[in-house]
Order: sequence, then C-alpha cells, then structure tokens
Amino acid sequence: MPKRTTVVLEDDVYEKLVKESMRRYGTPRAVSKVINAILRKALSHTDEVIELLYSERYAKVDLKEVEELRRELSEELEER
Repeated sequence: MPKRTTVVLEDDVYEKLVKESMRRYGTPRAVSKVINAILRKALSHTDEVIELLYSERYAKVDLKEVEELRRELSEELEER
C-alpha cells in the first residue's frame, strides 16, 4: 500500500524530475512514479554495497611497499 510523505526538493532536482516525468509519462504529474523508480533502482544495490564495505579483505596493502614498487617501476620506465 503506497504511503504519502512530504519531501522538500531543491529547485534543480525538482526540474530534473519534472523533465523525466514528461519524458517517461508525458505529464509533470507523475513525479512520484519517477522518484519511486529512481529510489527502487538505487536501493536495489544497497545490500551489495554494504556487503563489499564489511566483507573480509583478501589482501593487505602496505603503503610503503606500494610506494617502493611505484618508484621501481618508474625507474625502469625511465631507463627504456
């Protein structure tokens, strides 16, 4: 069951939503449908992002080692 809420939109965001509503549905009155579609798509990736953020890391990176490798590669390229 749909719920009603009030969202305060900045002018530029509102204008983009109205334009998208016109493009998709031919009317500026379908802004809610556009917002729902955008939020549904954005939220569908939430679980994947959270899983990536909190998953175990498979490699430990030592910044000193990375810097040394960068220097070595840079020197090798300069010699060529």
